[in-house]
Amino acid sequence: MLDRLAQARKRLGELEIDALLVTQAENRRYLSGFTGSAGVLLITLNRHVLAADSRYWEQAEKQAPAFELFQIKTRLEDHLADILGKAGHPKRVGFESATVSVDQYSAWSKMNGGVEWVATKNAVESIRAVKDEFELATIRRAAAVTDAGFDFLCGALKPGLTEYEAAWELEVFLRTHGADALAFDVIVASGPHGAMAHHHPSHRAIRAGEPIVIDFGAKVDGYCADMTRTVSLGRADEKFDKVYETVRRAQQAALDGIRAGMPGVQADALARKVITAAGYGDFFGHGLGHGVGLSVHEAPRAGRVDAEAPLPAGATLTVEPGVYLPGWGGVRIEDLVVVRENGAEALSRSHKRSII
Repeated sequence: MLDRLAQARKRLGELEIDALLVTQAENRRYLSGFTGSAGVLLITLNRHVLAADSRYWEQAEKQAPAFELFQIKTRLEDHLADILGKAGHPKRVGFESATVSVDQYSAWSKMNGGVEWVATKNAVESIRAVKDEFELATIRRAAAVTDAGFDFLCGALKPGLTEYEAAWELEVFLRTHGADALAFDVIVASGPHGAMAHHHPSHRAIRAGEPIVIDFGAKVDGYCADMTRTVSLGRADEKFDKVYETVRRAQQAALDGIRAGMPGVQADALARKVITAAGYGDFFGHGLGHGVGLSVHEAPRAGRVDAEAPLPAGATLTVEPGVYLPGWGGVRIEDLVVVRENGAEALSRSHKRSII
């Protein structure tokens, strides 16, 4: 945690602020180790304070022993001046604009004491993008549970099973084989439902010979995995073979070409040009991938827009091209990788056979 705090303190100088008030849950956990669902951190150049209410007091003492603790007895707004005082009365205080409501900001702005509130964006998320070895080891465990779940589901899928039943069986397996939770709700999208990238499982019965998109991830010790496979129960038609092979080649092109330092938009282009050349460019509407860690969607990004930043070494990234054809279905293949100087290290190990 001390190294992470040192990086956060470096950000104070870069942002020209005296302190950072951390309210986002994953950022709070990342910097302090505290996993409670409520509380705030205040980071200055030489102090670090965790403020939480009585529900979390014992938990805070155990999980964040390096932090000075402040107990909130009513509302955060009632104690904010005292929390700032405990940290030396900083004058320019950054806040996380993505997670602070207009009402909260309005209340804070009315505080006495000459505090200037400075909106910040990605102050901690940019640090979280590069994973340390402990984080990578934990994500590997989550990926291994995810792989085991796919192996299980391949044996459990059968015609007549509904999407909802398949998703539930997979969830039960994950939770009883090492997952503390799901990284996100399981996606099972059969037949035409596969054309919706984030379809919610329904009571539609799965049929033989149609594409089935399965997107899921285990969460282990707070860290997520994310993987997608597309399969068919028995031989599908030639259209499925063509779309599947296009997506597989696109993903492989990205897996082979990704390197640390490459802009995310360039990584996206590796896969997108394969799909476009096959005539499906208009049907790949999302970006190639995103970082995965304490959140299932975090920095860095690989896509057509807002992805000009270089991919840092040590970052995780999903590589998930897809083709979605309304009325027919879709194909997505996704692996979770670690970005390295000399390539992409795959954490997802599940097979990519399209027919089971």
